[in-house]
Amino acid sequence: MPLDPVAKTIIELTEAHFPRLGTEVLDAAEARRILAAQRPRAAVPVPVARVEDRRVPGPAGAPEVPVRLYWPREDADGGLPVVVFCHGGGFVICDLDSHDAICRDLANATGALVVSVDYRRAPEHRFPAAAEDAYAVLCWAAAHAAEEGGDPTRIAVAGDSAGGNLAAVLPLMARDRGGPMLLFQLLIYPMLDPARNTPSYRENARGYFVTADHLRWYWEQYLGTDGDMDACGDVHPSPDAR
Repeated sequence: MPLDPVAKTIIELTEAHFPRLGTEVLDAAEARRILAAQRPRAAVPVPVARVEDRRVPGPAGAPEVPVRLYWPREDADGGLPVVVFCHGGGFVICDLDSHDAICRDLANATGALVVSVDYRRAPEHRFPAAAEDAYAVLCWAAAHAAEEGGDPTRIAVAGDSAGGNLAAVLPLMARDRGGPMLLFQLLIYPMLDPARNTPSYRENARGYFVTADHLRWYWEQYLGTDGDMDACGDVHPSPDAR
């Protein structure tokens, strides 16, 4: 299916300013420097009731995890629902600032207290660091929701791309570790398949901004070599998976 001309123009403009990850740019720190230099001047932020940066306890033996809390613009009766949000960026790039506008919109649109997670990034911190950080924040949010005006019985997880992977993993971790109970998950184009061998990966490998080279490079940063991927557990889909 051909792209809409407007969408094609947007993709071409975006590609022109994005590092060629996995081919010309192989170093994560260099990729972050390129993107930081090109980050546009911040527009006037979408108003919300309040925004606070915090640090919450991380996994055992790991540093504290930076988070950013967003209270929605409109007051709600009773405790606010809580959304633990994980940003995208292939587990390597992006941060709280890159997804600030999304979290503001999410807070206002849902009337929820949004807790944005600044998890440790790869390759400096490979799997399962990001997932463990996100789970630590989820546990903190459940334990402290009431004192922040949230409802600990109404907790959701959300994320885009690599953050969608984390939002998919968190309910499984909560199930296996005895909580907290989640009511909803929002997966925005989640990055889920390190094998990258399905027809959709091959048919859409080029021309839609995120390329097969990008995804291969992201997974390599997060999981390491094939041997490391095997050591991480059952991260490979079965041969029959589609």
